Amino acid sequence: MKTTEELRREFFEYFSEHGHRIVPSESLLPASPNLLFTNAGMNQFVPYFLNEIPSPFARAADSQKCIRAGGKHNDLDDVGYDTYHHTFFEMLGNWSFGDYFKREAISMAWDLLVNRWKFPKERLHATVYRPEIGAPSEEDREAYGIWAEIFTSEGLTAGRHIHFGNARDNFWMMGQTGPCGPCTEIHMDLTSAGTGENLVNTGSPRCMELWNLVFIQYNALDDGSFVPLAARYVDTGMGLERIAGVIASTEEFYDFSKNPSNYDSDLFVPLFANMEKMTGRKVIYGGTVPADRKKLSAQEMADCSFRVVADHVRALTFAIGDGILPSNEGRGYVLRRILRRAILFGKRLGLEGNFLATLSKTCVERMASAYPSLKTNAETIGKVLLREQETFAQTLQRGLQLLQKAIQEHGAIVPGNVVFELYDTYGFPVDLAELVAAESSCTLDKKGFERCMVAQRQRARAAKQAEKIVVKNLDDATAQTVFVGYTTTGPVETCLVKTMSKDGKSWAVFAETPFYAEKGGQIGDSGCAHIADQIYAIADTQLSSDGTLLHEMSDAIGAIPHGTKVFLSVDEPRRQRICCHHTAAHILQAVLREVLGAHVKQMGSLVGENSLRFDFSHFEKLSMEQLDKVEDRANEIVCKNFTVCTTEVPFAHRPAHCLAHFGERYGELVRVVEFVGTRMAELCGGTHVRATGEIGMIKILSEQGIAAGTRRIEAVAGVGAQRLFRQMFRSQCECAQQLHCPVDAFMNTLSKLQNQKHQLEKQIKAMAKTQSQRQLATFLEKSVQVGGRHWVMGCFDASLDNGMLRSLSKEVLSHSPRMHVLLLTKEETDVAYVLSCPPGDGTSARKFIETWNAIVGGSGGGNDAVACGKCPPIKDIPDAFRKFCVEI
Repeated sequence: MKTTEELRREFFEYFSEHGHRIVPSESLLPASPNLLFTNAGMNQFVPYFLNEIPSPFARAADSQKCIRAGGKHNDLDDVGYDTYHHTFFEMLGNWSFGDYFKREAISMAWDLLVNRWKFPKERLHATVYRPEIGAPSEEDREAYGIWAEIFTSEGLTAGRHIHFGNARDNFWMMGQTGPCGPCTEIHMDLTSAGTGENLVNTGSPRCMELWNLVFIQYNALDDGSFVPLAARYVDTGMGLERIAGVIASTEEFYDFSKNPSNYDSDLFVPLFANMEKMTGRKVIYGGTVPADRKKLSAQEMADCSFRVVADHVRALTFAIGDGILPSNEGRGYVLRRILRRAILFGKRLGLEGNFLATLSKTCVERMASAYPSLKTNAETIGKVLLREQETFAQTLQRGLQLLQKAIQEHGAIVPGNVVFELYDTYGFPVDLAELVAAESSCTLDKKGFERCMVAQRQRARAAKQAEKIVVKNLDDATAQTVFVGYTTTGPVETCLVKTMSKDGKSWAVFAETPFYAEKGGQIGDSGCAHIADQIYAIADTQLSSDGTLLHEMSDAIGAIPHGTKVFLSVDEPRRQRICCHHTAAHILQAVLREVLGAHVKQMGSLVGENSLRFDFSHFEKLSMEQLDKVEDRANEIVCKNFTVCTTEVPFAHRPAHCLAHFGERYGELVRVVEFVGTRMAELCGGTHVRATGEIGMIKILSEQGIAAGTRRIEAVAGVGAQRLFRQMFRSQCECAQQLHCPVDAFMNTLSKLQNQKHQLEKQIKAMAKTQSQRQLATFLEKSVQVGGRHWVMGCFDASLDNGMLRSLSKEVLSHSPRMHVLLLTKEETDVAYVLSCPPGDGTSARKFIETWNAIVGGSGGGNDAVACGKCPPIKDIPDAFRKFCVEI
């Protein structure tokens, strides 16, 4: 029987034979900022479809890692309850960029399935697009004709094997506008008798869609019309798990009696075997599917749990391997929900300990041959899963406490908003909350929960604007300022193009400029402009939303005619300081990946003239040893004085080891910043030093967490680092001078002084205690009787802390168990006091201190045994105590 590895390899071989470039899978961390995860094979090709970048190949094929668990495509809550939904899957696809179209795409799909993989042709069906009233475009007669030829030539009845689908099933749109077109799908009849053609497009697992072929031939416009695209494209997608599942379930098309399941394939069987082993084989996977999700038998619940855990651990392994870490927002939040759902379903199987990390190892072993980075990142994946499981154990306990509290407060029905909070904040499945509530003879307000869910979805829709996608016209050309600042800082002779005022500032646009505009985390240049024998300071350079380079002028220059000759000069020393910090940021990223792992990705940066800030993905605080290692390695690179080379290359031809940044859209040509003689290379449009030696030194100032899964390093380089060290050394010299010791003995001398101070403080405290105990004896001699109770009151001369007052109060009660105690001590700006009552006499220190607070204008509280507080200075303490005695 074919393995998934063989299927993937044969798919590549087939399309390679047919002139396709085999393209590696893109990361699950998408380039598009609008996506939570890479969720379709076409994601990496979108710039080609929109003509933003010319495609470097006419034909391509790939197997794309995908996650659908959030946003528009969300299969999370369906996983486990059937046998074909997944959060993570591989999408096999072939692509044509203005090359072949419908006939070739359909013919190749049929040829691979029927002639190479031996799918029974009589069980295959095709759907083609036929619009309903008001639906877009027109019936796809071309696709119908091609399928009719194929089925007829194979001796099959075209009318029986070709079906029409509406816009929902057979018309694809990228967004409300933009590229779109009809699609044709290949379905397989998996009924026992092979007579399930009436199940096509009904969602039945017995008649399953295998392959979707999208023909992108129209451009949807704002007015609702559809015009032909200048170039036509083919985009196909076939789930590897589904193909492998069909082959496994039918024993390679031999037996169709069994219910088909993606989980029968060799992608999942080893995971199930491991889970069975971890339960001591007390629970065995049976492959059952519930007819009613609300009424599951014990075996059905177990089988659902097997599928959930197996699917989710694959999603977690691949996502963490691609540098996506669980957190409390965005994709990290979705990943955390997947992880917690896996843990809860795992508990139903009796899986204990760090079972996710154990199962992840099985996943890595199974998939590393196709995705070698999994093996590289295996240790990180395991650490993240372990940490998250430990954290969730604590969160789960808090969630259970919240639920128990709600049961106690609300009785028979737990409110819907509480159930929603458990689900949304604590990752509690509603059915688990229902089971816990049932143990206390309570039910859940399901309708209230649904209202909260609807409100959340409405908030999400309101926050999300309709996506308007525009196909770029290749004939468009926009005049822009020419940037020459990579090779010179000036003076550059140019001319004034435009002036404007905004927010009280004066801005100028020039035909050419050496000034770098703020972008990619690097701040803008400053400098000056020589215009008509006058010098104007340029305070900043910014990039407008339409790509115009704007120079912030110190004085308004609106009166100067456009076209006037101008000489521009960048502040060279400031630019050099910025360059040092920008190149240092690149070095830090490379070293962090070297020390911590390839999961480290840049999450943000700020490159200034005096310091740099670098945000990166990582799951825990760096130890001092790790920080030292990062800093030492970074400075080693600086000292080796590697040449920093910048080149422009087509995006598709960038070096394989070159890093690109999440969320960045790159053009046809990209700028590669490479450290010659190393494997360090990165796509970057910023300015850099010519060799690492120019940086001089990198010093890490701090490392901290700024969000779950995101850390921040602040550092200083170049002249800034030199100034820092000079300042620190001078401070140390001044301190040593004050301590009358050599600089190299400063820390030892300071340590000795701290020890001496500590000893003196102990002696003073002991003396104060001795003195206070003597005073306490005097207070006892002057105890009074108030309302039948004995009271001792006194104010100590020494300044005592709250702990000492409590200790002395206990000392009184140990010798005089029936005594009530009020002890005070004068501090710098106020008076502190402790009031104690003997146990068992029915009095309350808390109530007594309320009375005392009212008399002296203080505040504080406590319990029946002891209370404490503070008040402003008391002019006459004995008089205040007399008033207190009257009140009580």
